[in-house]
Amino acid sequence: MPKQLFAIFGNPVSHSKSPLMHNLAFKGLGFDGCYNRYRLEEGKRLKETFFALKLKGINITVPHKEAAYKACDLLDPFAQKVGAVNTIVEKEGRLYGYNTDAPGFLKAISEFQEAQKVLFLGAGGTAQATAVILQEAGYEVTILNRSAGRLEKFAQEGFKTATFDTFTPETYDLVINMTSAGLEDENLPCPQTILDAVIPSAKACIDVIYGKETPFLKLAKQQGKPTKDGSDMLLYQGIIAFEHFTDHQFTFEEIKPHMQKAFEL
Repeated sequence: MPKQLFAIFGNPVSHSKSPLMHNLAFKGLGFDGCYNRYRLEEGKRLKETFFALKLKGINITVPHKEAAYKACDLLDPFAQKVGAVNTIVEKEGRLYGYNTDAPGFLKAISEFQEAQKVLFLGAGGTAQATAVILQEAGYEVTILNRSAGRLEKFAQEGFKTATFDTFTPETYDLVINMTSAGLEDENLPCPQTILDAVIPSAKACIDVIYGKETPFLKLAKQQGKPTKDGSDMLLYQGIIAFEHFTDHQFTFEEIKPHMQKAFEL
């Protein structure tokens, strides 16, 4: 069998640690695969680009997770429920879509055992999937977003929602940045007045962005709060994606030490 090719699609994508993680696992486990990154400008071209590059599987990052959902021929039940896909595998010419973000995130926040009430900053594809799995696990999730349009689906599914203009602060155990604010700029995910109202009473602040201390995490640290970036979420979702890429030839625990090396280099 020829070498199987994989990639991550996104924009931006140059910062992604996924190629290093997956290639370390391919090498360490003796699987004949190679993983690259591809900056995809238009989400609607995802499917044709996938086949043009002769790929076996991809991960998808911002802003294309909803486009990835639409590009799939078949969806696993959880991806279908949440309307967002971050992992696609080609099987006999058809694209199978999965969501590994949500289970990865759930595992990443399991250390905060007392947390019950969660505030999401942002309502994109990552927030969609993660809100559902947290709700199923017994968390109370509120979604805060700049505009009302993206909140409609959350409201229909029983989540508390608010825009920056309609938000009334409460006490939240975890405040989580689900946006790309701070990834390539110094922006906060929402007005600082809102953060100043919710951070002081929070048990911890989490950012899905990894590899840098974002303005959001800096602000949380200034207020003496425990912080966590997206590294564990990235690692865990990557392991679950790798299981799909290799047709479950390897267990989570077999994959983990190889991928973990990417965070030590």
